[in-house]
Amino acid sequence: MNTREVQSSGVADARRPSPSRPGAGRRILRAVAVVATVPYVGLKAAWLAGSHLGIPEGSVLREPGPFFLAANSVTLAMDACVILLALVLTRPWGIRVPGWLLTVPVFVATGLLTPIVFAFPGQLVVRALGFGSDPAVEAAREPFLDSWVFMVVYTGFIVQGLALAGLFVPYARERWGRRWQGVTGERLPPSTGVVAAAAAAVGLAVAAVYGYWTFGGSAGLGAGTADQSADRAVVTAVDAICALAAGAGALLLARGGTIPARWPLGLAWIGGAATLSWGAWVMIAALGPQLDGGEGASSATLLIYAGQMITGLLAGAVLIRFLTARRPA
Repeated sequence: MNTREVQSSGVADARRPSPSRPGAGRRILRAVAVVATVPYVGLKAAWLAGSHLGIPEGSVLREPGPFFLAANSVTLAMDACVILLALVLTRPWGIRVPGWLLTVPVFVATGLLTPIVFAFPGQLVVRALGFGSDPAVEAAREPFLDSWVFMVVYTGFIVQGLALAGLFVPYARERWGRRWQGVTGERLPPSTGVVAAAAAAVGLAVAAVYGYWTFGGSAGLGAGTADQSADRAVVTAVDAICALAAGAGALLLARGGTIPARWPLGLAWIGGAATLSWGAWVMIAALGPQLDGGEGASSATLLIYAGQMITGLLAGAVLIRFLTARRPA
C-alpha cells in the first residue's frame, strides 16, 4: 500500500463515526421509551384479541369492521417500532444503520408525536381553567372510548416523544454533527429558494385558516365540527404553529446567512415532520369510515389537510437539499 492509499484510508477512518457505548442517561431514556410503548401496544393487542377494555357500551368500536382491524394492526406495529428505534439509537451497531433507514422513521415519529406533546398538555390546562368542552355536549355524543384511555395513551406518547428526542440528538451529534454545526452559510440555489418560498406561502395559508378556527371561526368546517370546542382550538393552534415553523425553517435554510444552522434545521425538521405526517394521518382518518359515528370531513378541511402535507413535503425537500450541500467532500 503506497503513501496516498494509507492517507486516504486514514481520512476515511476519521470520517467514519465510531460506535460508542451509551452512558447511564441514554440507557435510562432507552428503558423509558420502551416502557412507554406498553400501554398503547397492550391496548391494541387486547382489542385485536377481541377485548372491550376501555370501550364503553354502545360504542361503534364494539363491532369492529375490517378498517378498524387493519388500523389497529398498523398502529400497533408503528408503536412497536419505537422499541427498535430506541435500540438503534443506543446500540453500537446502530451507528452503521443506513442514514435514510433511520431518519425516515424518526422524521415520521417526530411528526406524529410533536403535536401530541404540545396539544394534550395544552388541553389539560384549558380544562383546568374551566374552558373545556360543555358537559351537556359531551353527554349527547355517542360513546366512543372511556376517558382514561386517552389519558393513558397520550401520556405514553408524550413520554415516547421526549425520550426519543433525548436519544436522537446525541446520536445525530455523533454521526452528523458537522452537518448542523456553525451557521447556515451560503444561500442555496434559486430553485431551492422557490421551493422554500412555496413552503412558506402554503404554510402561511394553512396557519391562517387554522388560526381562524382556533379563535372561533366555523366557516369551512363540517357540521360535526362546527361547534368548535376549546379542546379542538388547542389542536388547531398547534397545527398552525407547526405550519408556520415549517415554512420559516425552509426560508431560513434557503436564504443562508449567519444564523446558527441548528435553529432553522430544528424548525424545518419539527415543523415539516408535523405538517406532513399529521396531515397525512388525519387525511387517512377523514377518508376512512367514521368510527365515532360523526360526519365526514368537509371539502375545506380536506383541502387544509392536503395543504399541511404539501407544506411538509416542500420543507422536507429544502431540508434535504441543505444537508446534502453540507456533506463532506
